[in-house]
Amino acid sequence: MKKIMPPTYFLVLLILSILFHFVFPLKKIISFPYNYIGALLILIGIVLNLWADAIFKKSKTTVKPHLMPSSFEVSGPFRISRHPMYLGMLLILLGASILSRSLITFIFPILFIIIMEIKFIPMEEKNMKKTFGKDYLEYKKRVRRWI
Repeated sequence: MKKIMPPTYFLVLLILSILFHFVFPLKKIISFPYNYIGALLILIGIVLNLWADAIFKKSKTTVKPHLMPSSFEVSGPFRISRHPMYLGMLLILLGASILSRSLITFIFPILFIIIMEIKFIPMEEKNMKKTFGKDYLEYKKRVRRWI
């Protein structure tokens, strides 16, 4: 059976966020033009994902959380977050919520964090510890999980 990867969860939550915005138009909580901060967060999220993905491709290591990593990345966005791709997806979801101004859409970034924290991050961090040992544990002390 094929495993559902984080980008699939992200896309489903993003689509649901957009649908809920239109189907259940609850209270608008952010006034215009401040909601355009959401566009900036979306842009930052996209850049984080592309940057981290490029680093993984350059080092020829896997982006799949259930596979064992072949290299240990600490440069670029990995200096500020142990999981910059998840952070990028979270920023896109949060940006979409801010842009829509709809209270109900803020459920989806929270759900994303919960899913990543339960389903993927523990497995990834276990694999990193198993593969890179002390170096990873030292990195873990220096760099926060999200930001």
